[in-house]
Amino acid sequence: MAAAPTAALESLVLVHNVAKRHNVGTLARSATAFGVSEIVLVGRRDFNAFGSHGSTSHLRFRHFFSLSQARLYLKEERDCDICGVEITDGAISVTQHPFKKSTAFLLGNEGTGLSEKECEICDFFIYIPQYGGGTASLNVTVAASIALHHFGVWAGFPERSREGNKFTVAEKPLKQVRRNYCADSIESVIEERKSRKEIAACDIFEGNGTNDLQATNLLEALFDG
Repeated sequence: MAAAPTAALESLVLVHNVAKRHNVGTLARSATAFGVSEIVLVGRRDFNAFGSHGSTSHLRFRHFFSLSQARLYLKEERDCDICGVEITDGAISVTQHPFKKSTAFLLGNEGTGLSEKECEICDFFIYIPQYGGGTASLNVTVAASIALHHFGVWAGFPERSREGNKFTVAEKPLKQVRRNYCADSIESVIEERKSRKEIAACDIFEGNGTNDLQATNLLEALFDG
């Protein structure tokens, strides 16, 4: 078990390609409870906030179109390790607290786990030990809650004050984002549009541009419509 460094530590959650029925709301509720600084969405920007009980108002959301963009942000701007929560060879038990610095947690699909591309951006993996034989794995929100709680213990996050039988809830920030949607800055939209056009142009000369041209047209329709 590594000792927590003295510098300020943060935990983040990385979510890739949110499915329409994927409940980010309960994940956001756990994230706020355990002191997560930001949820990073990759791929889809809209999400289902059912079950959040208003907790999405207390979180920062950031969006990227690709895993590589998200990784660059997390490594260079946030100085984070990326931890895959997955039952895989080489994964370390979360009870050992194998953390070294601020960490972004990437959780796999309940059925298929982390994809090969998702695993490629991870610096290390943790798993959550089970002691009963009734299920092969935990659902995403439960797994995230356990991992985030262990990180908070390791990092020495201060416990929230309590009132009666509940923890105190902070006032909602005055500035609210569009509900169930993670918007991009105009700069990131322009940069992504430019990047996709360049990729599509290269693919035209290579004879493989159909899908990327369609993606570019759809993106422009989304932002111009």
